[in-house]
Amino acid sequence: MKRQKRDRLERAQAKGYQAGVNGRSSETCPYQAMDARSQWLGGWREGRDTKVSMLK
Repeated sequence: MKRQKRDRLERAQAKGYQAGVNGRSSETCPYQAMDARSQWLGGWREGRDTKVSMLK
């Protein structure tokens, strides 16, 4: 049985998280569609929070 690809919104969130952890700007969001963009930005915020908490 083939593995299903992860949901596109889940991928957008994961990519946003990685961008946040790596210190990239929120302006670098590659998504134009509002649903994917909001997921990416949500992940970005979580990633930034993780990065900030690691520095404390």
